[in-house]
Amino acid sequence: MNSAKIVNNDSKTVFREKGTCSHTFAYLLNREFGNNKAPEERATDPMAGGLMQKGHQCGMLWGASLAVGAEAYKRSQNKDEAIRLAITATQKLLESFSKRTNTINCRDITHTNMDSFFGLTKYMIKTMLQGMNNSTCFNLAENWFPEAIQSAKEGLSQEPIASKQKSISCATEVAKKMGATDEEMTMVAGFAGGLGLSGNACGALSTAIWMNSLKWIKENPDKSAFKNKNAKATLKVFNTETNAELLCHKICRQKFKTIEEHTKFIKNGGCSKLIATLAKT
Repeated sequence: MNSAKIVNNDSKTVFREKGTCSHTFAYLLNREFGNNKAPEERATDPMAGGLMQKGHQCGMLWGASLAVGAEAYKRSQNKDEAIRLAITATQKLLESFSKRTNTINCRDITHTNMDSFFGLTKYMIKTMLQGMNNSTCFNLAENWFPEAIQSAKEGLSQEPIASKQKSISCATEVAKKMGATDEEMTMVAGFAGGLGLSGNACGALSTAIWMNSLKWIKENPDKSAFKNKNAKATLKVFNTETNAELLCHKICRQKFKTIEEHTKFIKNGGCSKLIATLAKT
């Protein structure tokens, strides 16, 4: 994909201000579409470092997906259409990101195990020596920003595909059980099937962490979501339920090729126990 030109690419400045890749891209895309979602953006902080610093999908993707979900809600006539649009737009984001990096995983990009104190310390020292503006993540943010905007617009501009089947997202089901609004349910819809049906780290888990963080942020407006202990508690419950397996395609024992396949899986009770367990965290 050829980079779209953005006259004022302030992604590095925003990154420095927001502090995490996930927060940065949730904000940048929301700003592009004229959506003011400050608490929702701040609640994405735990998705940085590849989801709770586990090295899976880059936080830029989680944040961007949340933003296209918000825009899908605004553009759609009903929830089914919004869910489909959010997933489709997320798939476009994944496609453009993969073309730039040849991967979607944080650990592959940074070559760092951020889940270990040694790994994270080593990465921070390297970043300081390079200068933050010249770091791997800051450079990636600047390069992918125009492409993210372009791919998000392409995904959101697609005509809705008619389907006789109701569209269901595992992420939306978790959010619903946790008392989410229709808009919040649509915002996380793209997390389905390991983010855009990619089969990677679980979208239901990410949703539960985000919902808990959003609640915590609203109760603690002056604090970072990193201080929310409920996020770690949610991950602990999840690990107990899945024997510490985070990848969607391994948990579900399949990778979903279409929204219809994913919908059928959830409708037939797939991951029902996991969804119910996460919703209680």
